Amino acid sequence: MNTLTKHLTGLGLGAALTLSAGTAMAEGSCGTFTNAEGVIENLACSTAPIDFTNKGSLQNGAKMFMNYCAGCHSAKYVRHSRIAKDLEIPPELLEKYLMVTTDQIGDHITAEIDPDIQAGWFGAAPPDLSLETRLRGDDWVYTYLLSFYEDPSRPWGANNLVLQNAAMPHVLHNLQEDVSKEEFETEVGDLVNFMAWMAEPVRHDRQVIGFFVILFLLVLLIPVYLLNKEFWKDVK
Repeated sequence: MNTLTKHLTGLGLGAALTLSAGTAMAEGSCGTFTNAEGVIENLACSTAPIDFTNKGSLQNGAKMFMNYCAGCHSAKYVRHSRIAKDLEIPPELLEKYLMVTTDQIGDHITAEIDPDIQAGWFGAAPPDLSLETRLRGDDWVYTYLLSFYEDPSRPWGANNLVLQNAAMPHVLHNLQEDVSKEEFETEVGDLVNFMAWMAEPVRHDRQVIGFFVILFLLVLLIPVYLLNKEFWKDVK
């Protein structure tokens, strides 16, 4: 988390700052804000710890998602059975601890609360999170989840540096209060790692295969170049 966010989180400085969020204006920026002196500054994105080979992180992220997100958000393109298979979670453990909205392991992740009811609570139905990291970017989602701060003027008592007047409450507030800053960032990192996997489960395999395909083409370029040179050596 950047220094600004670290100081603002939980300090209730809503009266001192006028925030302005939106599409990043520069590479590596997660938005802008106006500080107490009236100067507009960029909010730098924190780097999300994405690692699909870290099964422990993905498993903890799945737990975080089901505990803190699945009550309101759906992930309609993800099946519980795919989570069990890819994240190496025994199906019986997944059924016991991670299936909070259904009793069928082949079902997709659906919100536990009716979206119409949620729209009445928050002003808009919470979005499906299946592809959220593809839409926003891993770093944006990670920075967003780390950037809540107390704001008594908001209906749920919290605001966000990245997304001004976000309808979403700070659902991780109790966790943030119970653990250290480093532990909280690790927990949020695991959650975003899982969300990134959820958005594209084959991402790691695609990157590995792509590397070897490019390597093969580079190696193939050598004999192709020499063969072309041999074919055309007598042509002037």
